[in-house]
Amino acid sequence: MKLNRIMIAAPGSGSGKTTITCALLMVLKNRGEQVVSYKCGPDYIDPMFHEKVIGIPSKNLDTFFTEEDVTRELFLKNRTEKDFVVMEGVMGLFDGLGGIKEEGSSYHLAKVTETPIVLVIDAKGMGRSVIPMIAGFLAYDKEHLIQGVILNRMSKSYYEIIKPLIEDELSIRVLGYFPDQKDIYIESRHLGLVMPNELTDIQKQLQVISEEFEKIVDVKAIEHIAEQAKELLITKKQMNVYSCYNKGSSRPVIAVAKDEAFCFYYEDNLLMLQENGAKITYFSPLHDTKLPDRCDALLIGGGYPELYADKLSRNVTMRNAIKQAIDTGMPIVAECGGFMYLHDTLIDQDGTSHVMAGAIPATCSYKGKSVRFGYVEIREKQSFFLLEGQFIKGHEFHYFDSTDNGDCCIATKPTTGREYSCVIEGESYWFGFPHLYYPSNPLFAESFVKKAEEYKKRKVPT
Repeated sequence: MKLNRIMIAAPGSGSGKTTITCALLMVLKNRGEQVVSYKCGPDYIDPMFHEKVIGIPSKNLDTFFTEEDVTRELFLKNRTEKDFVVMEGVMGLFDGLGGIKEEGSSYHLAKVTETPIVLVIDAKGMGRSVIPMIAGFLAYDKEHLIQGVILNRMSKSYYEIIKPLIEDELSIRVLGYFPDQKDIYIESRHLGLVMPNELTDIQKQLQVISEEFEKIVDVKAIEHIAEQAKELLITKKQMNVYSCYNKGSSRPVIAVAKDEAFCFYYEDNLLMLQENGAKITYFSPLHDTKLPDRCDALLIGGGYPELYADKLSRNVTMRNAIKQAIDTGMPIVAECGGFMYLHDTLIDQDGTSHVMAGAIPATCSYKGKSVRFGYVEIREKQSFFLLEGQFIKGHEFHYFDSTDNGDCCIATKPTTGREYSCVIEGESYWFGFPHLYYPSNPLFAESFVKKAEEYKKRKVPT
Protein backbone atom coordinates (compact mmCIF):
# COMPACT_ATOMS: atom_id res chain seq x y z
CA MET A 1 0.00 0.00 0.00
CA LYS A 2 1.32 3.45 -0.96
CA LEU A 3 0.39 5.56 2.03
CA ASN A 4 1.53 9.17 2.38
CA ARG A 5 2.87 9.53 5.91
CA ILE A 6 5.04 11.60 8.22
CA MET A 7 6.15 11.44 11.84
CA ILE A 8 6.54 14.52 14.03
CA ALA A 9 9.24 13.75 16.61
CA ALA A 10 11.61 15.67 18.86
CA PRO A 11 14.79 15.32 20.95
CA GLY A 12 12.74 15.24 24.14
CA SER A 13 9.40 15.87 25.82
CA GLY A 14 8.29 19.49 25.94
CA SER A 15 9.90 20.35 22.61
CA GLY A 16 6.60 21.32 21.02
CA LYS A 17 5.74 18.23 18.98
CA THR A 18 2.12 18.17 20.19
CA THR A 19 1.57 21.79 19.15
CA ILE A 20 3.22 21.21 15.77
CA THR A 21 1.33 17.95 15.22
CA CYS A 22 -2.03 19.51 16.02
CA ALA A 23 -1.30 22.52 13.80
CA LEU A 24 -0.31 20.27 10.90
CA LEU A 25 -3.38 18.07 11.34
CA MET A 26 -5.65 21.11 11.32
CA VAL A 27 -3.97 22.59 8.24
CA LEU A 28 -4.19 19.32 6.31
CA LYS A 29 -7.83 18.85 7.28
CA ASN A 30 -8.67 22.41 6.23
CA ARG A 31 -6.95 21.73 2.90
CA GLY A 32 -9.30 18.83 2.26
CA GLU A 33 -6.87 16.00 2.96
CA GLN A 34 -8.29 12.73 4.28
CA VAL A 35 -6.02 12.95 7.28
CA VAL A 36 -5.64 10.37 10.08
CA SER A 37 -3.30 10.35 13.04
CA TYR A 38 -1.43 7.86 15.19
CA LYS A 39 0.12 8.31 18.60
CA CYS A 40 3.32 6.45 19.38
CA GLY A 41 3.10 4.81 22.79
CA PRO A 42 0.38 3.92 25.29
CA ASP A 43 -1.06 7.39 25.97
CA TYR A 44 -4.83 7.54 25.44
CA ILE A 45 -5.12 11.30 25.60
CA ASP A 46 -3.57 12.46 22.34
CA PRO A 47 -5.78 10.20 20.17
CA MET A 48 -8.84 11.42 22.11
CA PHE A 49 -7.64 14.99 21.64
CA HIS A 50 -7.22 14.54 17.88
CA GLU A 51 -10.65 12.94 17.54
CA LYS A 52 -12.65 15.26 19.80
CA VAL A 53 -11.00 18.59 19.08
CA ILE A 54 -9.72 18.26 15.51
CA GLY A 55 -12.31 15.72 14.37
CA ILE A 56 -10.06 13.13 12.73
CA PRO A 57 -9.60 9.38 13.27
CA SER A 58 -6.73 8.55 15.62
CA LYS A 59 -5.30 5.55 17.46
CA ASN A 60 -2.20 4.20 19.20
CA LEU A 61 0.73 2.20 17.86
CA ASP A 62 3.42 0.81 20.16
CA THR A 63 6.31 -1.48 19.26
CA PHE A 64 6.58 -2.71 22.84
CA PHE A 65 3.00 -3.91 22.76
CA THR A 66 3.28 -5.66 19.39
CA GLU A 67 6.03 -7.23 17.30
CA GLU A 68 7.13 -5.52 14.12
CA ASP A 69 4.93 -7.43 11.67
CA VAL A 70 1.82 -6.99 13.82
CA THR A 71 2.61 -3.30 14.28
CA ARG A 72 2.73 -2.88 10.49
CA GLU A 73 -0.56 -4.74 10.13
CA LEU A 74 -2.23 -2.56 12.76
CA PHE A 75 -0.83 0.53 11.06
CA LEU A 76 -2.29 -0.43 7.68
CA LYS A 77 -5.55 -1.80 9.08
CA ASN A 78 -8.59 0.00 7.61
CA ARG A 79 -6.36 2.48 5.75
CA THR A 80 -6.71 3.46 2.08
CA GLU A 81 -4.25 5.13 -0.26
CA LYS A 82 -6.35 8.30 -0.01
CA ASP A 83 -5.33 8.71 3.63
CA PHE A 84 -2.65 11.13 4.74
CA VAL A 85 -1.07 9.81 7.95
CA VAL A 86 0.52 12.00 10.63
CA MET A 87 2.21 10.21 13.54
CA GLU A 88 3.05 11.97 16.78
CA GLY A 89 6.13 10.66 18.53
CA VAL A 90 6.58 10.10 22.23
CA MET A 91 9.32 11.52 24.50
CA GLY A 92 12.64 11.87 22.68
CA LEU A 93 13.02 10.29 19.24
CA PHE A 94 15.31 7.48 20.44
CA ASP A 95 13.79 7.05 23.92
CA GLY A 96 12.36 3.55 24.07
CA LEU A 97 11.72 0.96 26.73
CA GLY A 98 13.29 2.03 30.01
CA GLY A 99 14.65 5.09 28.22
CA ILE A 100 17.51 3.01 26.83
CA LYS A 101 16.13 0.49 24.33
CA GLU A 102 15.03 1.10 20.77
CA GLU A 103 11.90 -0.99 21.31
CA GLY A 104 8.94 1.23 22.08
CA SER A 105 10.61 4.40 20.80
CA SER A 106 9.31 6.80 18.18
CA TYR A 107 12.30 5.91 16.03
CA HIS A 108 11.52 2.20 16.19
CA LEU A 109 7.93 2.85 15.08
CA ALA A 110 9.14 5.06 12.23
CA LYS A 111 11.63 2.38 11.19
CA VAL A 112 9.05 -0.43 11.34
CA THR A 113 6.55 1.57 9.26
CA GLU A 114 9.25 3.18 7.08
CA THR A 115 7.91 6.62 7.90
CA PRO A 116 9.90 9.83 7.21
CA ILE A 117 10.54 12.01 10.25
CA VAL A 118 10.28 15.75 10.74
CA LEU A 119 12.32 16.69 13.82
CA VAL A 120 10.98 19.51 15.99
CA ILE A 121 13.80 21.32 17.82
CA ASP A 122 13.07 23.58 20.79
CA ALA A 123 15.56 26.29 19.88
CA LYS A 124 14.71 28.82 22.60
CA GLY A 125 17.90 30.09 24.21
CA MET A 126 20.09 28.53 21.52
CA GLY A 127 22.20 30.04 18.79
CA ARG A 128 24.59 28.15 16.56
CA SER A 129 24.53 25.31 19.09
CA VAL A 130 21.37 24.11 17.40
CA ILE A 131 23.54 22.88 14.50
CA PRO A 132 25.56 20.24 16.42
CA MET A 133 22.35 19.13 18.15
CA ILE A 134 20.72 18.43 14.79
CA ALA A 135 23.98 16.93 13.49
CA GLY A 136 24.01 14.45 16.36
CA PHE A 137 20.50 13.23 15.61
CA LEU A 138 21.27 12.91 11.91
CA ALA A 139 24.41 10.88 12.68
CA TYR A 140 22.46 8.56 14.98
CA ASP A 141 19.73 8.07 12.38
CA LYS A 142 21.12 4.91 10.72
CA GLU A 143 18.02 4.50 8.50
CA HIS A 144 18.18 8.12 7.25
CA LEU A 145 14.56 8.72 8.19
CA ILE A 146 14.94 12.34 9.33
CA GLN A 147 13.99 14.37 6.29
CA GLY A 148 13.33 17.82 7.71
CA VAL A 149 13.55 20.08 10.72
CA ILE A 150 11.21 22.64 12.28
CA LEU A 151 12.69 25.13 14.75
CA ASN A 152 10.28 25.81 17.59
CA ARG A 153 10.23 28.90 19.83
CA MET A 154 12.45 30.93 17.52
CA SER A 155 12.09 34.49 16.23
CA LYS A 156 11.65 35.23 12.54
CA SER A 157 14.77 37.38 12.43
CA TYR A 158 17.06 34.74 13.88
CA TYR A 159 15.40 31.98 11.80
CA GLU A 160 16.40 33.82 8.63
CA ILE A 161 20.01 33.86 9.87
CA ILE A 162 20.30 30.25 11.08
CA LYS A 163 18.27 28.45 8.40
CA PRO A 164 20.85 28.78 5.58
CA LEU A 165 23.67 27.78 7.94
CA ILE A 166 21.88 24.58 8.97
CA GLU A 167 21.02 23.66 5.40
CA ASP A 168 24.54 24.40 4.15
CA GLU A 169 26.39 22.51 6.88
CA LEU A 170 24.02 19.56 7.37
CA SER A 171 22.24 19.19 4.01
CA ILE A 172 18.90 18.85 5.81
CA ARG A 173 15.79 20.78 4.82
CA VAL A 174 14.68 23.39 7.38
CA LEU A 175 10.93 23.49 6.87
CA GLY A 176 10.08 26.48 9.00
CA TYR A 177 9.94 27.86 12.49
CA PHE A 178 7.31 28.55 15.11
CA PRO A 179 7.49 31.54 17.48
CA ASP A 180 7.18 31.33 21.25
CA GLN A 181 3.51 32.00 22.00
CA LYS A 182 3.02 32.08 25.75
CA ASP A 183 -0.72 32.73 25.52
CA ILE A 184 -1.28 29.50 23.57
CA TYR A 185 -0.26 26.34 25.38
CA ILE A 186 -1.57 22.85 24.65
CA GLU A 187 1.50 20.86 25.62
CA SER A 188 2.17 18.80 28.78
CA ARG A 189 -1.19 17.23 29.48
CA HIS A 190 0.64 14.82 31.77
CA LEU A 191 -0.69 11.65 30.17
CA GLY A 192 -4.23 12.65 30.84
CA LEU A 193 -4.43 14.78 33.96
CA VAL A 194 -6.11 17.41 31.80
CA MET A 195 -8.73 16.29 29.32
CA PRO A 196 -9.40 17.86 25.91
CA ASN A 197 -12.83 19.14 26.95
CA GLU A 198 -11.25 20.89 29.95
CA LEU A 199 -9.04 23.12 27.79
CA THR A 200 -10.66 26.54 27.40
CA ASP A 201 -11.45 27.56 23.84
CA ILE A 202 -9.03 24.95 22.55
CA GLN A 203 -10.54 24.76 19.06
CA LYS A 204 -10.24 28.54 18.71
CA GLN A 205 -6.63 28.36 19.89
CA LEU A 206 -5.84 25.56 17.45
CA GLN A 207 -7.34 27.53 14.60
CA VAL A 208 -5.05 30.48 15.45
CA ILE A 209 -2.06 28.14 15.69
CA SER A 210 -2.83 26.42 12.39
CA GLU A 211 -3.24 29.73 10.55
CA GLU A 212 0.13 30.91 11.86
CA PHE A 213 1.71 27.54 11.09
CA GLU A 214 0.53 27.62 7.48
CA LYS A 215 2.12 31.04 6.98
CA ILE A 216 5.59 30.23 8.32
CA VAL A 217 6.06 26.49 7.75
CA ASP A 218 6.48 24.95 4.31
CA VAL A 219 3.50 22.59 4.39
CA LYS A 220 3.95 21.70 0.73
CA ALA A 221 7.46 20.48 1.52
CA ILE A 222 6.06 18.34 4.37
CA GLU A 223 3.49 16.89 1.98
CA HIS A 224 6.26 16.14 -0.52
CA ILE A 225 8.30 14.33 2.15
CA ALA A 226 5.22 12.29 3.08
CA GLU A 227 4.65 11.40 -0.56
CA GLN A 228 8.18 9.97 -0.79
CA ALA A 229 7.40 7.30 1.85
CA LYS A 230 7.94 3.81 0.51
CA GLU A 231 5.16 1.39 -0.34
CA LEU A 232 4.35 -1.04 2.47
CA LEU A 233 3.39 -4.60 1.69
CA ILE A 234 0.11 -5.91 3.08
CA THR A 235 0.27 -9.42 4.48
CA LYS A 236 -2.41 -11.85 3.40
CA LYS A 237 -3.96 -12.15 6.85
CA GLN A 238 -3.90 -8.35 7.45
CA MET A 239 -5.37 -8.86 10.90
CA ASN A 240 -8.50 -10.48 9.48
CA VAL A 241 -7.83 -13.87 11.03
CA TYR A 242 -10.45 -13.05 13.64
CA SER A 243 -13.17 -11.91 11.25
CA CYS A 244 -14.82 -15.28 10.55
CA TYR A 245 -17.74 -14.83 12.90
CA ASN A 246 -21.52 -15.00 12.78
CA LYS A 247 -22.76 -11.55 11.91
CA GLY A 248 -26.34 -12.39 12.82
CA SER A 249 -28.44 -11.61 15.87
CA SER A 250 -26.83 -14.42 17.89
CA ARG A 251 -23.66 -12.40 18.45
CA PRO A 252 -22.96 -11.71 22.13
CA VAL A 253 -23.27 -8.09 23.20
CA ILE A 254 -20.46 -6.47 25.19
CA ALA A 255 -21.60 -3.27 26.88
CA VAL A 256 -18.76 -0.75 27.11
CA ALA A 257 -18.85 2.03 29.71
CA LYS A 258 -18.21 5.30 27.91
CA ASP A 259 -18.77 8.79 29.26
CA GLU A 260 -16.84 11.59 30.96
CA ALA A 261 -15.70 9.26 33.75
CA PHE A 262 -14.76 6.23 31.61
CA CYS A 263 -13.18 7.02 28.28
CA PHE A 264 -9.80 5.27 27.97
CA TYR A 265 -10.01 2.59 25.29
CA TYR A 266 -7.56 1.42 22.66
CA GLU A 267 -9.37 1.35 19.33
CA ASP A 268 -7.72 -1.93 18.36
CA ASN A 269 -9.00 -3.56 21.57
CA LEU A 270 -12.61 -2.81 20.65
CA LEU A 271 -12.04 -3.87 17.04
CA MET A 272 -10.54 -7.15 18.20
CA LEU A 273 -13.62 -7.90 20.32
CA GLN A 274 -15.80 -7.25 17.29
CA GLU A 275 -13.62 -9.37 15.04
CA ASN A 276 -14.01 -12.24 17.49
CA GLY A 277 -17.78 -12.01 17.14
CA ALA A 278 -18.94 -9.51 19.73
CA LYS A 279 -21.36 -6.69 19.13
CA ILE A 280 -20.32 -3.51 20.95
CA THR A 281 -22.84 -1.21 22.58
CA TYR A 282 -22.19 1.69 24.93
CA PHE A 283 -23.65 2.83 28.23
CA SER A 284 -22.93 5.50 30.82
CA PRO A 285 -22.43 4.71 34.52
CA LEU A 286 -22.87 8.46 35.06
CA HIS A 287 -26.06 9.16 33.15
CA ASP A 288 -27.92 5.86 32.54
CA THR A 289 -30.07 4.16 35.15
CA LYS A 290 -29.74 0.63 33.80
CA LEU A 291 -27.47 -1.53 31.67
CA PRO A 292 -28.26 -1.95 27.97
CA ASP A 293 -30.95 -4.56 27.29
CA ARG A 294 -29.70 -8.07 26.54
CA CYS A 295 -26.03 -7.35 27.16
CA ASP A 296 -23.87 -10.42 27.80
CA ALA A 297 -20.66 -8.88 29.18
CA LEU A 298 -19.32 -5.59 30.54
CA LEU A 299 -16.13 -3.68 29.78
CA ILE A 300 -15.38 -0.75 32.11
CA GLY A 301 -12.21 1.01 31.01
CA GLY A 302 -10.04 3.67 32.54
CA GLY A 303 -10.76 7.34 32.94
CA TYR A 304 -11.44 9.73 35.79
CA PRO A 305 -14.04 8.26 38.15
CA GLU A 306 -12.51 10.32 40.98
CA LEU A 307 -13.60 13.54 39.25
CA TYR A 308 -17.19 12.29 39.08
CA ALA A 309 -17.24 10.17 42.23
CA ASP A 310 -20.18 11.96 43.83
CA LYS A 311 -22.37 11.61 40.74
CA LEU A 312 -21.33 7.97 40.26
CA SER A 313 -22.17 7.30 43.90
CA ARG A 314 -25.59 8.97 43.63
CA ASN A 315 -26.51 6.82 40.60
CA VAL A 316 -27.61 3.99 42.89
CA THR A 317 -29.65 2.12 40.29
CA MET A 318 -26.66 1.80 37.98
CA ARG A 319 -24.33 0.75 40.80
CA ASN A 320 -26.82 -1.93 41.82
CA ALA A 321 -27.30 -3.08 38.22
CA ILE A 322 -23.57 -3.60 37.76
CA LYS A 323 -23.22 -5.37 41.10
CA GLN A 324 -26.15 -7.65 40.24
CA ALA A 325 -24.69 -8.43 36.81
CA ILE A 326 -21.40 -9.48 38.39
CA ASP A 327 -23.22 -11.56 41.04
CA THR A 328 -25.09 -13.45 38.31
CA GLY A 329 -21.83 -14.38 36.60
CA MET A 330 -21.88 -11.93 33.71
CA PRO A 331 -18.34 -11.67 32.30
CA ILE A 332 -16.68 -8.34 33.06
CA VAL A 333 -13.31 -6.74 32.49
CA ALA A 334 -12.54 -3.58 34.50
CA GLU A 335 -9.29 -1.63 34.14
CA CYS A 336 -7.85 1.19 36.25
CA GLY A 337 -10.74 3.68 36.57
CA GLY A 338 -13.20 0.84 36.04
CA PHE A 339 -11.40 -1.16 38.71
CA MET A 340 -11.68 1.81 41.10
CA TYR A 341 -15.42 2.09 40.41
CA LEU A 342 -16.05 -1.53 41.40
CA HIS A 343 -14.68 -0.97 44.93
CA ASP A 344 -16.82 -0.54 48.03
CA THR A 345 -15.41 2.93 48.59
CA LEU A 346 -13.43 5.55 46.69
CA ILE A 347 -11.69 8.30 48.68
CA ASP A 348 -10.97 11.29 46.46
CA GLN A 349 -8.21 13.91 46.53
CA ASP A 350 -10.09 15.94 49.14
CA GLY A 351 -10.41 12.95 51.46
CA THR A 352 -14.12 12.55 50.83
CA SER A 353 -15.44 8.97 50.80
CA HIS A 354 -17.85 7.86 48.08
CA VAL A 355 -19.80 4.62 47.91
CA MET A 356 -19.06 2.77 44.67
CA ALA A 357 -20.43 -0.40 43.04
CA GLY A 358 -19.41 -2.72 45.86
CA ALA A 359 -18.18 -5.64 43.77
CA ILE A 360 -14.71 -5.47 45.37
CA PRO A 361 -14.69 -5.39 49.21
CA ALA A 362 -11.88 -2.84 49.43
CA THR A 363 -11.13 0.88 49.45
CA CYS A 364 -9.41 2.89 46.75
CA SER A 365 -7.78 6.18 47.76
CA TYR A 366 -5.63 9.01 46.42
CA LYS A 367 -1.92 8.77 47.28
CA GLY A 368 -0.70 12.17 46.11
CA LYS A 369 1.91 10.77 43.74
CA SER A 370 2.28 8.24 40.97
CA VAL A 371 1.85 4.78 42.50
CA ARG A 372 2.85 2.63 39.54
CA PHE A 373 3.96 3.79 36.13
CA GLY A 374 5.10 2.09 32.94
CA TYR A 375 4.88 -1.05 30.88
CA VAL A 376 4.13 -4.47 32.35
CA GLU A 377 3.84 -8.04 31.15
CA ILE A 378 1.06 -9.87 33.00
CA ARG A 379 0.66 -13.62 33.40
CA GLU A 380 -2.04 -15.49 35.28
CA LYS A 381 -1.34 -17.79 38.21
CA GLN A 382 -4.32 -19.86 37.10
CA SER A 383 -5.48 -19.87 33.48
CA PHE A 384 -8.79 -18.12 32.97
CA PHE A 385 -8.27 -15.78 30.00
CA LEU A 386 -4.87 -16.94 28.69
CA LEU A 387 -3.04 -20.22 28.22
CA GLU A 388 -0.63 -21.36 30.89
CA GLY A 389 2.72 -19.60 30.58
CA GLN A 390 1.39 -16.85 28.29
CA PHE A 391 1.33 -13.16 29.13
CA ILE A 392 -0.43 -10.06 27.91
CA LYS A 393 1.18 -6.63 27.80
CA GLY A 394 -0.18 -3.50 29.39
CA HIS A 395 0.59 -0.14 30.95
CA GLU A 396 -0.03 1.41 34.36
CA PHE A 397 -0.29 5.06 35.37
CA HIS A 398 -2.32 5.95 38.45
CA TYR A 399 -2.27 8.15 41.53
CA PHE A 400 -4.80 6.01 43.40
CA ASP A 401 -4.18 2.69 45.08
CA SER A 402 -6.35 -0.05 46.54
CA THR A 403 -6.32 -1.94 49.80
CA ASP A 404 -6.68 -5.01 47.57
CA ASN A 405 -4.89 -4.85 44.20
CA GLY A 406 -5.36 -8.59 43.78
CA ASP A 407 -2.88 -11.45 43.68
CA CYS A 408 -4.23 -13.60 40.85
CA CYS A 409 -1.60 -12.44 38.35
CA ILE A 410 2.07 -11.53 38.30
CA ALA A 411 3.16 -8.28 36.63
CA THR A 412 6.75 -8.10 35.40
CA LYS A 413 8.57 -4.89 34.53
CA PRO A 414 10.23 -5.60 31.17
CA THR A 415 13.46 -3.67 31.76
CA THR A 416 14.23 -4.56 35.38
CA GLY A 417 12.45 -7.89 35.75
CA ARG A 418 10.84 -6.69 38.99
CA GLU A 419 7.66 -8.60 39.78
CA TYR A 420 4.58 -7.86 41.87
CA SER A 421 1.12 -9.34 42.32
CA CYS A 422 -1.92 -7.73 40.73
CA VAL A 423 -5.42 -8.35 39.34
CA ILE A 424 -8.49 -9.89 40.90
CA GLU A 425 -9.80 -12.52 38.52
CA GLY A 426 -11.87 -15.64 38.18
CA GLU A 427 -13.56 -17.70 35.50
CA SER A 428 -15.60 -14.75 34.20
CA TYR A 429 -13.94 -11.58 35.50
CA TRP A 430 -10.68 -9.59 35.36
CA PHE A 431 -10.29 -6.54 37.61
CA GLY A 432 -7.07 -4.55 37.99
CA PHE A 433 -5.13 -1.31 37.51
CA PRO A 434 -3.20 -2.29 34.33
CA HIS A 435 -4.57 -1.15 30.98
CA LEU A 436 -4.31 -4.16 28.66
CA TYR A 437 -3.47 -4.10 24.97
CA TYR A 438 -5.30 -7.05 23.40
CA PRO A 439 -3.26 -7.32 20.17
CA SER A 440 -0.24 -8.19 22.33
CA ASN A 441 -2.05 -11.48 23.02
CA PRO A 442 -5.23 -11.88 20.92
CA LEU A 443 -6.31 -14.87 23.02
CA PHE A 444 -7.48 -12.46 25.74
CA ALA A 445 -10.10 -10.90 23.44
CA GLU A 446 -11.09 -14.31 22.09
CA SER A 447 -11.55 -15.67 25.62
CA PHE A 448 -13.59 -12.65 26.71
CA VAL A 449 -15.96 -13.01 23.76
CA LYS A 450 -16.31 -16.77 24.34
CA LYS A 451 -17.24 -16.12 27.95
CA ALA A 452 -19.88 -13.65 26.75
CA GLU A 453 -21.19 -16.28 24.32
CA GLU A 454 -21.40 -18.87 27.08
CA TYR A 455 -23.19 -16.45 29.37
CA LYS A 456 -25.67 -15.59 26.60
CA LYS A 457 -26.46 -19.29 26.08
CA ARG A 458 -27.13 -20.03 29.72
CA LYS A 459 -29.24 -16.95 30.43
CA VAL A 460 -32.89 -17.58 31.10
CA PRO A 461 -34.88 -16.15 28.15
CA THR A 462 -36.86 -13.06 29.01
